[in-house]
Amino acid sequence: MYDLSGSAEPVQSVAILVEQSDKPFCLEQGSAKVQRYQPWQALYIRGNRKNQKDKKMVGKCRTNGLLVKKVAEIYDWLDSQVESHKDLAGRCEACGRCCDFESFDHKLFVTGPELMYLSVNLQGENVKPMKTSRCPYNVDGKCTIYVHRFAGCRIFCCKGDTDFQNILSESALEKFKSLCNEFQIGYRYSELATALNSFGG
Repeated sequence: MYDLSGSAEPVQSVAILVEQSDKPFCLEQGSAKVQRYQPWQALYIRGNRKNQKDKKMVGKCRTNGLLVKKVAEIYDWLDSQVESHKDLAGRCEACGRCCDFESFDHKLFVTGPELMYLSVNLQGENVKPMKTSRCPYNVDGKCTIYVHRFAGCRIFCCKGDTDFQNILSESALEKFKSLCNEFQIGYRYSELATALNSFGG
């Protein structure tokens, strides 16, 4: 037996010589059994696809974990900017009025990494679709994902300075764009309803 797990390239096939026998050779792959009887001929077995798939999943999880960590760093940076410029940022009274985008007459846009961050931090719950003009995470006037809220929610305040908010938004978007380039993710900046409904579907 040879351990091929350390091979630099994925194993596509392994050739095994089977001696002539009166009984068919039975090849087991997981729970499936396939009869093979080819005396003195090379029997080709496909590489263990399940192991290869598992490795990809593990690699994807590690990548997602790092991406989520970097989104959290961007959020921490935003919070520190708002805290450092309280006079410009304004004081949010958490009334929840701005979470109803139609009645407040404004829109919230989010990026792909932010949705991934939210999905991971929902701890198994599905991302909620947006069926009305109100954010589905605003319940009884309160944000149920406040700790994990989007960048736009952290920046916007109805009592804040518009120029300050615009500059901070542009800086945050540049960081998210760089993040997408680093992890080779297509950059999307979508309205909240479109983003949530697409992600959930």
